Amino acid sequence: FVILFTVAFGRLWCGWACPQTLFMEMVFRKIEYLIEGDAKDQRKLAQMPWNAEKIIKKSSKQIIFFAIALLIAHIVMAYLISWPEVVRIVSEPPSAHLAGFIGLMVFTGIFYGVFAFFREQACIAVCPYGRLQSVLLVKDSIVVAYDWIRGEPRGKIKKNAAPTDPKTGDCIDCKLCVHVCPTGIDIRNGTQLECVNCTACIDACDDVMVKVNKPTGLIRYSSHKAIAEGRQKLITPRVIGYSVVLVALLSLLTYFLSTRKDVETTMLKAPGTLYTRTDDNRISNLYNIEFVNKTFEDIRLEVRIESPANAEIKKIGESKDILVPKDAIVKNLYMIYLPESAITSSKTIVEVGIYQNGKKIQNIKSKFLGPIHSKTSN
Repeated sequence: FVILFTVAFGRLWCGWACPQTLFMEMVFRKIEYLIEGDAKDQRKLAQMPWNAEKIIKKSSKQIIFFAIALLIAHIVMAYLISWPEVVRIVSEPPSAHLAGFIGLMVFTGIFYGVFAFFREQACIAVCPYGRLQSVLLVKDSIVVAYDWIRGEPRGKIKKNAAPTDPKTGDCIDCKLCVHVCPTGIDIRNGTQLECVNCTACIDACDDVMVKVNKPTGLIRYSSHKAIAEGRQKLITPRVIGYSVVLVALLSLLTYFLSTRKDVETTMLKAPGTLYTRTDDNRISNLYNIEFVNKTFEDIRLEVRIESPANAEIKKIGESKDILVPKDAIVKNLYMIYLPESAITSSKTIVEVGIYQNGKKIQNIKSKFLGPIHSKTSN
């Protein structure tokens, strides 16, 4: 799915659905704009000497960022270890839950460091998904693209004034697309690894185009071929091929899920055991039977011997019932008895049936060890 989506829509995920981008643009960046202003105001603030205004703005921003990171860390920990456990960690002394307290601080530090300082570098240098998407892009993929046919050659222009050269393109070389880019790239140089499809350059360019009475969309969602040839082709042989593979894989997954058994049983000889001869001339073998409940409900099972007909199976332990809790594994020991006269081969096979509510749900077989009893003729 990742390959198909990337080939067709490029890094659309990175710009609109990635949690890193959503938190950065919709939470932390909004707070930053609210406190420090837009990109232009932030540059002015950074160049200012340290005075009361700068200290208040910078410190208040970092305090809010840390508080949000702390909140996110608590939510993540609650998802991992449950909310009551997180409440105990924060309400009791750190020494009582040292591992949990360290985990909270580590998560807080990671989130705070990423969103306050590392930011888009996580997409460029750390995220493997972004690098994979960049490798999979083709000329038909939809990306944030600069229309070089319409924009070149570039030329300066003032608001409500005609260009000095009638052959000049629509790009007035204001470089706002570069200034607003969080990764600092020039989208006019083509698609680049650092572009996360945040569309900040699109918004900035459209505002400029409106001011100079030019059509918007000089930078827009498009593909290399759509700009070069004037037509967008979404359904390509590559997309069709990946779609076929995806449908085949989904069909296979659906088949496996629909045919999956609710209970999986395994019967193995107990390690380190051979066989035992009883007083009534029977041979016994010890088996370990494992029950795996793959459902979300408790299941009660019954084990019956199917063959040979003269065999007997007994569960070792006080309780004869087999209750397998939901999403759990239960192991029990069983003894199977077989008359010595019935063992005529070194590969004697015993068959056991697993029943649920009186209905057989599985058959399992295993080898039975014992002294070979050969039949003699008169």
